[in-house]
Amino acid sequence: MAVNPGTAGGGLVLVVDDDDMVRLLAGRALERGGLTPILARNGREALDIYRAQACEIALVLMDMTMPEMDGEETFRALRAIDPGVRVVVSSGYSEQDTTARFAEACPAGYIQKPYRIDELLAKVDAVMRSAPA
Repeated sequence: MAVNPGTAGGGLVLVVDDDDMVRLLAGRALERGGLTPILARNGREALDIYRAQACEIALVLMDMTMPEMDGEETFRALRAIDPGVRVVVSSGYSEQDTTARFAEACPAGYIQKPYRIDELLAKVDAVMRSAPA
């Protein structure tokens, strides 16, 4: 698979998903796109990682539905740490249903599960090329 030009320069992407298979496959897909994934099993783990490496993380790819701390709660906590954080929400629910939960502060992007590698890389590329929030 060809590397997207926007992601070829690399970048650190925090992947947050409670499903081991989804998390690992997303990480591999991002590696194929020239990015470096950091994997987190839940929102709390993601926040710990983000606090430690916020300056290095270019993007967060996050599941919406997770135990302990769901995507909405994690998103708000990430925004409290860094109002400019770029988050792509991943969900099996429709984009409209998912983004409606975010009211005033919307994520930088959305991708519906299941997604293909090329869809994921295109979405990540588009968000990384967009102006910061």
